[in-house]
Amino acid sequence: MMEFSKSIINDIKDIILTSRENAIRAVDRQRTLMYWHIGKRIFEKEQQGKDRADYGTPLQNSSLTNWYLNMELGFSKDKLNYIASFIEHFQLRIQCIRN
Repeated sequence: MMEFSKSIINDIKDIILTSRENAIRAVDRQRTLMYWHIGKRIFEKEQQGKDRADYGTPLQNSSLTNWYLNMELGFSKDKLNYIASFIEHFQLRIQCIRN
């Protein structure tokens, strides 16, 4: 069996740790983008072409939709409402900045 010097072992360790950190960042970025797109889609649906959505408009209550989101995708209705409210608040801040 080949013996490695301590410096090579440390280099390999650094490569592995850096790769793990980069992978975590990539997954976090994709998860953030996923939540952004989900929230944006829900927010647009709630607006229904209006300048603003009605205050407190809940997501449509469909047992099939709820089952699919929970069982197939791991998203609860509450989680989707949370994601949509984030987009709503973010959109309002953008409007304030633009004005």
